[in-house]
Parts: sequence; C-alpha cells; structure tokens
Amino acid sequence: MEKTVKPNQNNPETKKIQVTKMFNGISSNYDILNKIITLGIDTIWRKRVVSLVKKNKHDSILDIATGTGDLVLALAKLKTSKIIGLDISPGMLSIGKEKVVSKCLENRINMMLGDSESLKFDDAYFDVVTVAFGVRNFENLEKGLQEINRVLKPKGVLVILETAVPKNQILKSLYTFYTQNIIPFMSSIFFKDHSAYQYLSDSAANFQCGEAFNNILRENGFIDVDDFPQTLGVSSIYFAKKS
Repeated sequence: MEKTVKPNQNNPETKKIQVTKMFNGISSNYDILNKIITLGIDTIWRKRVVSLVKKNKHDSILDIATGTGDLVLALAKLKTSKIIGLDISPGMLSIGKEKVVSKCLENRINMMLGDSESLKFDDAYFDVVTVAFGVRNFENLEKGLQEINRVLKPKGVLVILETAVPKNQILKSLYTFYTQNIIPFMSSIFFKDHSAYQYLSDSAANFQCGEAFNNILRENGFIDVDDFPQTLGVSSIYFAKKS
C-alpha cells in the first residue's frame, strides 16, 4: 500500500488542498526548479512522450496536471486539432496560459482549471490523455485513473511520465542521496518554501513505480500496459490503452 505523502503531514487539510496551495506558492519558480531537479533532461523525456503519442490516433488530447504547459506546447507540434491542458492550481495554469499566448497557440490549446479526479468531460471524449509528473500528486490515484479511463475513447491511449527509483542498488543509493539531500539543499538556497521541495522528493520516493504501477493501471481498466525506464531509471514513461 502506497504511503499517502502530503506537503505537510501534520496539517489536517486534505492532500488535494495542500498540493493546490503548494503549487500556487511555487508556480513562479517551478520551471527553474524542474531544470535543477532533472538537470534539464526532462525536455528529452517529454519529446519521447510526444513520440509515443504520435504513433497513435491523436485528434484530441487532454494533458492532466499540465502545470506551466511544457508538455502541451510539445504536443502542439503534432497535427492535433484539439489540445486541452488541465490543472488544479490557478498559479501554475496562469503561467501556462502566458506561454501558450506567447507561442500564438491559443486557437489550438485550451488551458482549463479542473480536478483530475472529477473531469468535466463526456465519456469517450479524448483519443489521448497525458500526465507528466502529476499522478503521484493525485489524492486518490485509483479514482483519477478511473476518470481518465472514462473520458478516453475505446482503444484510446494513456501516456504517463513520472519519477521512478532505479532498480540497481548502487544507482538507487545515489538517487536517494541526491533527492533527499542535494535537491532540498539547492532548493533552500534558491527558494523560500523548503517544505514544498521536500514533498516533491518524498512523494517521488514513495511512488509505486515500474511493474507495481503497471498493475495499478491494469486494475483500473487499462490494457497493453508497458513502461519505459528513462535515464538510468530515474523516471519512467508508462503506456496503456483503454480496453
């Protein structure tokens, strides 16, 4: 059973409320943080997500936990008529909207405020759903995956990019030291909210990655499930279809 990790374990507020407030608070620095945490390699990972999406029907795409919009902008390079970026944090979404406008893509990309666990879309609405570094922030993972399954068309595709823990014990030790010590230390130098970045490290360490997450996808109605470890196993791309 996955441990429920919240930004502040002693705060009685729900994980969803805490995560929303946390991302609102760090939204202006989030892109810089991402580059620090991933050393800039996240750009390559997103390109691989787009490559997977491209191989399947992708006339309509929903990007959940779209944040500041990096993945929707990458997906916009495809010939897709409808792309919706959805996020629960107004602060993150505001920055994402600015990026979309700066690229003159507002006629193709619609950035919307919304909850991944209560999607305001009809059944079988999208060809593709993507999530980048977002599923571990779901308050109820199963409910979120079931909602994704509901809004996907039959044989629709789900592609998830998420952090992972390397299987190799030496790499795992280095990864743990980096995420639990180096990242929080660097974050404390550049940013005020140290607890937010500690949460990002803790939630990554506790996320059920690899085959464990594959099984969760299968249990929630997905087929043809596979995962593709990235960069020595520090992240993974998950691919699945609606039955």
